Amino acid sequence: MRKQVFVKKSLIVSFVFLFILSLSASCLADMTDKDFVKEAKKTIKEISVVDAKAEMDSGKAVIVVDCRTAKEFKKGHLPKAVNIPRGLLEFKVAKKLPNKASYIICYCKSGGRSCLATCTLGQMGYTNVVSMDGGWKAWLKADYPIE
Repeated sequence: MRKQVFVKKSLIVSFVFLFILSLSASCLADMTDKDFVKEAKKTIKEISVVDAKAEMDSGKAVIVVDCRTAKEFKKGHLPKAVNIPRGLLEFKVAKKLPNKASYIICYCKSGGRSCLATCTLGQMGYTNVVSMDGGWKAWLKADYPIE
């Protein structure tokens, strides 16, 4: 008798758990890449290309993180940028950027990946991270120097 009650309770708890899990998964299932970027933008700070250039030229300690792929990085990047691709960020950032209080400017091709990277870095405890709005495209359009 006890065993049957235990089995019933276990099945009910399992069912409830799976129901809640499927419900939460369905809430995320309809999000697009643009939705994720839109949500990330609510939690991060963005700066313009003009402001990013001014920060880089100010003489302050600034770390510029290129969130694009290694292939994109090799084709050209902002001066002194460190390449940490968005897909590897969580795995490589602690080794490449151990100081979580550093001023970090993230950029990508157009601003989406850098938004997500900035959000992720904030979740990882980095306290002074911004995303460069417009990314690489905006930097080129402004005719700023590249490497």
